[in-house]
Amino acid sequence: MGGDHGPAELVPGVARAAQILTGEVRFLLHGDEAVLARELARHPALSGRIDVRHAERVVGMDEKPAQALRRGKGTSMWAAVEAVKTGEAGVAVSAGNTGALMAISKLILRMSADLDRPPLVASLPNPRGVTTFLDVGANVDCDAERLVEFAILGEAFHRAAHRVARPTVGLLNVGHEEMKGHQEVREANRILREGAFDFDYRGFVEGDDITRGVVDVIVTDGFTGNVALKTAEGVARFIRDELKAALTSRILGKAGAFLAAGALRQFRDRLSTPPAAPLLGLNGIVLKCHGGASDRDFAQALRVAADLARSDFAVEIERNMGKLPAAMAETVPPAAEGAP
Repeated sequence: MGGDHGPAELVPGVARAAQILTGEVRFLLHGDEAVLARELARHPALSGRIDVRHAERVVGMDEKPAQALRRGKGTSMWAAVEAVKTGEAGVAVSAGNTGALMAISKLILRMSADLDRPPLVASLPNPRGVTTFLDVGANVDCDAERLVEFAILGEAFHRAAHRVARPTVGLLNVGHEEMKGHQEVREANRILREGAFDFDYRGFVEGDDITRGVVDVIVTDGFTGNVALKTAEGVARFIRDELKAALTSRILGKAGAFLAAGALRQFRDRLSTPPAAPLLGLNGIVLKCHGGASDRDFAQALRVAADLARSDFAVEIERNMGKLPAAMAETVPPAAEGAP
């Protein structure tokens, strides 16, 4: 029921996803039964693969997380997340209020690690495909242990969502040299190098490596990640606007744009905001689809959701998280020079 367009875009998105995903995937739609029935009537092919669960209330897009928690049960968002907890659903996907979804998910599913909040993940384009980039805003202050946890979560997500057998992982820093960066990032680098984690850690990467595809997963704190993400979105928007202005300012430019329409659409799609971001670290899988999602965006989000639900994503995270306490204990930093 959430997002800028609600069921008018999300139900067609489910219909698109149903064409892509195998028949074993079923869909639970939580919301106003009458509204959903009207939309579903336009998509008879969904019959037999859809169950509708009526919800009396909807979390507003401008509602504060604390208010959404107080209202609690009875909202469509609460019911969708609770279906994951009970095992009725393998994954929950919502285009609704981000803060409310995060708060409700954390309350119902709890965290699988001692995180303040589930880290938010962005999938940014690179020449080889996409870069998994986290955290992009949920956890502003991060110590070394938290950054290591993000590496574990991001690597498992990239493997499951993007079907890469052994993703490479890097830690964002102001240089590649090991002596650079603040204490937290240097300590995280040491733990990742010396700990017996089951993934391919490549060391430090820099800001211009994010879209070069140097590694599959790039880890940073939520403050730096959010600034980097918003900067990338701003640059992409600037390039799109400048290109559009250049192609529409003269008749020859318009003719060229008409002839290159397919390539230009492909270019636009490569620079578009990713349609969904998982909330990692929960005892269950929840994806946040952006509020302005089209039916095509929502279908893509559901494909990612199905891949995650059918993977060993959670088991892999638990296995590597179990190695973290020993890695922290075994990688005590050496005493400073001159210390006893």
